[in-house]
Parts: sequence; structure tokens; C-alpha cells
Amino acid sequence: MSNFVKTQVCIIGSGPSGLLLSQLLAKAGVDSIVLDRKNRGYIEGRVRAGVLERGTVTALEEAGVAGRLHAEGIPHHGVDLAFDGDRHRIDLFGLTGKSVMVYGQTEVTRDLFDARFKDGQQFYFDVEDVVPLDLKSSSPSVQFLMAGQKYAVSCDYVAGCDGYHGVSRQAIPSSVLRTFVREYPFGWLGILVDKPPVSHELIYANHQQGFALASMRSETRSRYYVQCDINDDVSAWPDDRFWQEFSTRLGPETAADLQIGDSFEKSIAPLRSFVAEPMRYGNLFLAGDAAHIVPPTGAKGLNLAVADVRLLSRALIEHYKKGNDAYIDTYSTDVLKRVWKVERFSWQLSTLMHQFPENSPFEKRMQRAEFDYIASSESASRVIAENYVGLPLHSQL
Repeated sequence: MSNFVKTQVCIIGSGPSGLLLSQLLAKAGVDSIVLDRKNRGYIEGRVRAGVLERGTVTALEEAGVAGRLHAEGIPHHGVDLAFDGDRHRIDLFGLTGKSVMVYGQTEVTRDLFDARFKDGQQFYFDVEDVVPLDLKSSSPSVQFLMAGQKYAVSCDYVAGCDGYHGVSRQAIPSSVLRTFVREYPFGWLGILVDKPPVSHELIYANHQQGFALASMRSETRSRYYVQCDINDDVSAWPDDRFWQEFSTRLGPETAADLQIGDSFEKSIAPLRSFVAEPMRYGNLFLAGDAAHIVPPTGAKGLNLAVADVRLLSRALIEHYKKGNDAYIDTYSTDVLKRVWKVERFSWQLSTLMHQFPENSPFEKRMQRAEFDYIASSESASRVIAENYVGLPLHSQL
């Protein structure tokens, strides 16, 4: 015996993309149910990115959850690229008229959860054996187990917002699904430390010993990374080793302002580029990491997911409010055009700023030449700036 539930949109995954989709739909009067294999505490505790494009800020404003972001977020009008100690500032605002906002993904998730619980969103947490069914029919469903009981959600549409390892993408037959992958031969070792950031703006550094990134979560909490071997263990990186390596890669002038301390979070993340096509199968739509992964170099993961959700919410709202299915029909094609442009930028910046073990001396010189060209050309800097603040949502589609 199953517990039967009915809704208009069943959202699989309660990370920021699933939460934002449910919030935008609710504001338009469209009903949804959200389910997740984890619980709220676990989801909120995940440490993720913290640089928000202007379009992401706009989406959170439209969703009515930007109050704390504007009170606590840190606007950034530029970003620094460094190569063997030489630094070049990309003037984001001067080149594009736009800036980015530093505000942790953890905080975005918390704000969205608060809003959804306040509005009475129906959640199912700690679910197991999630199975989307009848996706090519006009009445798909999602079955799952929770606390030993069977559930079946009858819906019009299924939104797969359940990440790279989720079930949504796997529900698309292999005869239909195409995937494109680029695995990078290194990882990022990241730490959080309660010390003021070494710089008021982010620094992406390429040093002969590897990449480093100086980022932040607030005026008193810093997020720092160094490139490491993908097979490294966190235990091989005590704080003393990290600080020595990080200081070296930043260069002595920048490192002179570095305040060190005990880290309270430390992890190694792999770097991967991944795209799945199509992003629609029948009445299933993929959004966010379920459909694509970008290396973190360009700070695009969350921002790309939010752009997906803005376009998907528009498509669903047009369907329910105006009977217009034009945006539903073009969702996959339109979104993928933007996804590939963002993948290109993340790949380009990753290629420029990391030490690749397979690179020949010629390729290393090409990296340096590319940096020198960007530093000497306003047009080249503008291309970086336009991509960093975020590509338009519609005009380039």
C-alpha cells in the first residue's frame, strides 16, 4: 500500500536550485513538492561556493529572499589574476558596469529554506529508492520510500535538481542521453579560517608550484585554496604545510598581509567539466549539477544552476498561467546554449591558471603569453569581466 500525493511539479533535490525553483513557482501560485535523500541540517551544512553573479542576485531578489544577502554580502567590483607574482586587476565594474556579490552558498540555502518553511512548502526528507516513472506520458510520477513507507507523487512535471549523483539524469535512457566529460589531473585543497581575508578582492594565482585562490566568506572569515594532487589525503596537509604553500604561491608582497590561524574546515575537491544533453526528456527537466558540472575556477556552479532555474520557472509559469508551452519546448536547447558558453569560460580560466603535469615548456610559455595579453589588452580583460559577472540570461540564446 502506497501513500499517494498529487502536485503540479515534483522537485527532486532540495539544494539551492530545487529550493529556488519551488520558491519562484510558489510566488506565481504553482504548487510543488520537494523531496531529498538528505535532511535539512545536512544540506545546509555543505560548504560550497560564495561568489554570486548579478543575475543570481536578481533571481534571489525576485524570489523575495535577498534581505540578508544585501545586509551581509560583500560587493566586489574587481578580481585579480596573478602569474608568478605579477598581478593584473580585472575591473569588473569599470569594464561591464556590473559587479559580483560574495555571499556563501550555505547562506543562500538557509535563506531559501527559511522562506519555504515559512510558506508551508511540503518537503519529504531522508527518502530512499527514488524512481521517476512514465516520464513520456502526460501524468508522470515519482515513487520513493520514507521511514519504511512507500510514497507515490503524481504530477504534471518532474524537475531533476538532485545533483551529479542524483537519479534524475539516470532516468533518461542511454539511447537518448549524451554526456561530455573533462577530468582535470588535480584537485583543490580548501580551508576555512576565521581570519580577515588577505585581499579585499579575490586573487587567482598561477605559480610554478601550482594554483592558489584567495577568497572569503565575510570580512572576518577567509576561504583559501591550493592546487594539489587529486590523490592527496587531507591528513597530508596540516595547517603549517598549507600556509607555507599558500604564501609561496601568492608571492611575498601579497603574503605579507596574510593572517594565518587554525582552519576549521578542510577538504579536497576534484575538478571536472561535465555536460549532459538533452536537459529535457518527456516531462522531466534537469537543472543545475544534475545536468552540468564546471570546475570552480570561474565561480560558476551555483550561478549556472540559478540561471537554469530562472528559465525553467519561466517555462512552467507560462504553461500554467497562460497555456503557453513555447518555453517548455525550447528549454533544453536554450539552456544548453548558455551552459556551453559558461563551460568554455571555466575551461579557459582553469587552463590559464593551473599547472598541468603534462604541459610542455612550450605550453607553459603559452600560459604566460595569455596572461600578458590579458594584462595588456582592455578588450581581453573585458572578455574576462563579461564572463565573470555573468552572461545575459536571454539575449545571447
